[in-house]
Formats: sequence, structure tokens, C-alpha cells
Amino acid sequence: MLHAITPSATQSERIAFTVKWLASIIQIMGYTATAVGWTPMNLYLFLVGVLGWFAVGVLWNDRAIMLIHIVALGAMLVGMSSG
Repeated sequence: MLHAITPSATQSERIAFTVKWLASIIQIMGYTATAVGWTPMNLYLFLVGVLGWFAVGVLWNDRAIMLIHIVALGAMLVGMSSG
């Protein structure tokens, strides 16, 4: 399924397009922060990225995207609270 912004794109599609790219960029920043040892900033970036992608899953009604990101969020929260 190709999700591109076209003149006929709905408001929901435009929001999903924007959120998925912002969330992806933020997650890449999280990977970069991890690589250079910027903790806990890396975790905060990952949290924002994961929540963004979960929102995209909701907008697309894609349960697989929602599942993987809610599991990732849960794992991150458990890890943050125990560390």
C-alpha cells in the first residue's frame, strides 16, 4: 500500500504521512543518541517515536503496527522503571 500525499489525500492521510516521517526521524535521532551514549535522551526520543508510530497504526487501522509499538512501549517503560 503506497501512502503518498496527493491532491486528493484526506486530512487523515496527511496527518499520518506527517506523523510517520516525524516519528521516523525522531527514532533515528534515538539510535544516534544511543550510539554516542546520550542517555537517557535516547530513551525519550525512542518513546516519542514509538508513540508516533502507534498513532500511525491507529490512523491506518493497522493492528500489526499498533501491536509492535505498544509492546515496544511496554518494554521500554518496564526497562526505564527498573533501571
